[in-house]
Amino acid sequence: MKKYLLTGASGFLGKVIFMKIKNECYTLGRSQSDDVLCDLESVATGIPEVKTFIHCAGKAHIIPKTVEEKEAFFKINYKGTVNLLKGFERSGNIPQNLIFISTVAVYGLEEGEGIDESSPLLGETPYAKSKIMAETYLKEWCNLKQVNLVILRLPLIVGENAPGNLGAMERAIQNGYYLGIGTGSSRKSAVLAKDIADLIPRLEGVNGTFNLTDQRHPSMREIEEALAEKYQKKIRRIPLLWLKPFAAIGDKLSFFPLNSYRLEKLTSSLTFDDDLAKKQLKWNPGSVLEFLKSE
Repeated sequence: MKKYLLTGASGFLGKVIFMKIKNECYTLGRSQSDDVLCDLESVATGIPEVKTFIHCAGKAHIIPKTVEEKEAFFKINYKGTVNLLKGFERSGNIPQNLIFISTVAVYGLEEGEGIDESSPLLGETPYAKSKIMAETYLKEWCNLKQVNLVILRLPLIVGENAPGNLGAMERAIQNGYYLGIGTGSSRKSAVLAKDIADLIPRLEGVNGTFNLTDQRHPSMREIEEALAEKYQKKIRRIPLLWLKPFAAIGDKLSFFPLNSYRLEKLTSSLTFDDDLAKKQLKWNPGSVLEFLKSE
C-alpha cells in the first residue's frame, strides 16, 4: 500500500508535489499515466487504500466569458470534489487525512494587508465560489467520517514555468516588451511551489485551515526587477496617470484589455497573514524573489 493519492499531478503545483512524494504516491486523473483513471464529472471508481488524499486538481487561471465557462468551475472544483468523496465511500477506503489545495480568492478581496484565516469568505467569482463550496462540503464530510482535514489557501504560486499572470509577465520581460505600471510599490503575497510540496509530508494528523506565503510579500517592482536581473533586461515604466484614460475606455468597451477594475487590482496591495502556519506547522518558507533571480 502506498501512502498518498494525489489528484492534479499533471498540473503546475501537482507536478511539484508529485516529485516530492512519487515513491509513495498513486495518482488519479484522466491521463493514461495515472494509476486511477477518473473524470471528475462522474463518481470516482477503483480508489485504492491510502493514508492521505491530496486534492490538488482544479480549474483556475481563466476569466470566464460564457455561462458554460462559469459552470465549468462548479463542475470541476465543487462537483468534482463531491464525486471524489463519493468514490471513497463507494470503495470503503476512507483516508485518515485529507489535504485540499484552495485559494486566497475565497476572501474576495482585491486589496488589504495581513488578511488572516478568520476573515469572512466574500469571494464572488465562479472560481472563488466553487472553492468556498468545496471547502464547506469537505469540512462537513471530514467531520462526519472523522478524517483529518487541512485546507491550504494559497496566493500566487511561484515555480518553474509558472502559468497565469506571472508566466505572462516573465515572457514579456524576457522578450523585452514589458511595461511596469507607476511606481510598482503595491505588495502581493506569493509562495514557492517547492515549499508547499515540502510541507505535505508534515501534515499527517493535522486539522485546520492555513494561509501560506513566503512571508516577505514582495512589491510588484521587486518581482519585475528580479526577473529583469535574471534575463539581463531593463524595465521600462509608464506613469499611472497615462493609463487612467485608457482604463476609462475599457470601462465602456468590454473587449478592451484594460479597465479601471484591472488597473486598480494591479496597483493595490494584497497580502495575507500566515502566522498560524508558522506557529502550528513550523512553516519556514524560502524567498520568492531569490528564486526568481536564480531560477
